[in-house]
Amino acid sequence: MEADIAIIGGGLGGVSAALAALEAGRRVVLTEPTRWLGGQLTSQLVPTDEHLFIEKDGANRSYRAFRDGLRDHYRARFPLTDAARADPYLNPGAAWVSPISTDPRVAVTLIDQLLLPYVGSGRLTVLLETSPERVATDGDRVTGVRVVSQRGATDLVAPYVLDATELGDVLDLGGVEHVSGRESREMTGEPSAAGTADPTDMQGVTWCFAVDHLDGEDHTIDRPADYARFRDWHPHQMDGKRLLGWEDGLDAGGRPTRVWRMDPNPDDDPFAVDLDHRNMGPSPNLWTYRRIAARRQFRDGFYRSDVVVVNWPMNDYVGGPLFGVPDAAEHWAGAKALSRSLLYWLQTDAPRPDGGTGWPGLRLRADVAGTDDGFAMHPYIRESRRVLALRTIVEQDVSVRYRGDRGAETYPDSVGVGHYFWVDRHSSTVSGRHPGDRPQPFEIPLGALVPRRVRNLLPAAKNIGTTQITNGCYRLHPVEWSIGEAAGALAAFCLDRGTEPHAVHGDAALLAQFQDVLVRRGVQLRWPADLRWNDR
Repeated sequence: MEADIAIIGGGLGGVSAALAALEAGRRVVLTEPTRWLGGQLTSQLVPTDEHLFIEKDGANRSYRAFRDGLRDHYRARFPLTDAARADPYLNPGAAWVSPISTDPRVAVTLIDQLLLPYVGSGRLTVLLETSPERVATDGDRVTGVRVVSQRGATDLVAPYVLDATELGDVLDLGGVEHVSGRESREMTGEPSAAGTADPTDMQGVTWCFAVDHLDGEDHTIDRPADYARFRDWHPHQMDGKRLLGWEDGLDAGGRPTRVWRMDPNPDDDPFAVDLDHRNMGPSPNLWTYRRIAARRQFRDGFYRSDVVVVNWPMNDYVGGPLFGVPDAAEHWAGAKALSRSLLYWLQTDAPRPDGGTGWPGLRLRADVAGTDDGFAMHPYIRESRRVLALRTIVEQDVSVRYRGDRGAETYPDSVGVGHYFWVDRHSSTVSGRHPGDRPQPFEIPLGALVPRRVRNLLPAAKNIGTTQITNGCYRLHPVEWSIGEAAGALAAFCLDRGTEPHAVHGDAALLAQFQDVLVRRGVQLRWPADLRWNDR
């Protein structure tokens, strides 16, 4: 199968890359290992993780149109209350971590609608439930990618290949220089980096699931065979705290730094959500954390219960990485097993505020996940293989600790912007917890998207030239979208002009032309000069 651009991986980066290339007139083939396009937003069940400025600043026009489309879909098709319908910042789930927290099926519908015209015209081929198996190379060029599905194998041939996979699989299969896990201080020059490197020391993954709560009913699942193991697990990577418990982290004296709680279906005010992580208090309600349907925003009785996604500290799996070790398959299974045990614990053994234990009315929503077993199609991936690029983004470029009030590093080759509340590094599989930090609003340098050696492959997701530290703020939804858009637009630009990414990066005139293309697309290249973390 031939195309101008082959995009391997249909997460937000892959979708955004495809749209950019298609809008530039190119023919695209897009593959995705699950049944849903959208990656972390859909098949991984993670509502949008965005930044404090997102409603006013810090997003490409295409991403802003996408998030507006999510809201418009609810206004057009759901029986919202009058107040919710009139809210310009409608958040269907009234989640306090996500400004637009929606049912993943709404996002899948919108993505399919955005791509449908190109599918209909024959310029886009989408291959679902399809994964890369082999990458053919000739010197510094990728010459083809073999992908496989239940239908068999297909050889994809294209002048440009984009790796938008969740784990940087094409980098690995194609022998493209990359790193994984923990770098050393000597490798990156980062003050907060460890003294030694370990490619298997990766951030934990989470196998998400969705539930509602029907009081008085019993939806308890069968006791998992490995429930006792996970119930009693005190992983050293999390300071030895009991994982299935409300305590989140222990200080030097062994006291919890925060105590979570769960209060299903509270009569909270959905218009009084505080999205600032710094003010979530000592005992936040996890029920509203990643809620995707707040029943009080809909006509009375339309939802019997709120619907929430369980992506909580209790199902961060740190037992081992998903690649790079002989027992990786056991960790794929272990991540889901932990989440299954968490659900059973919540239904049976979890301490309730009233002194009882368990909420048997918690019902697994397999329809929301789109799976037979009720768990997400794919685990939530926080950390990928990362390409060795012309530019590596380091913590000194973005960290408030080192930048102070100067703002983040400005790059002459910026191809987008991004931000998040934190340099968000979850506990990792070997070294465990890591100190947090805050980033200033940052830029995405083109050099981080260009491999040092390979000429026609581009990373298009969370596999760009970051470190394990800076990955913690470059991996979120709108940033991945911007990375994908830049990669798709760059491949099309190079085809149009008969050039290569290395030349665009190295030639000021070509770079200016490419940045002009991005600006005309509505890509934001810079933050306002005076915008800083504490501005609201």
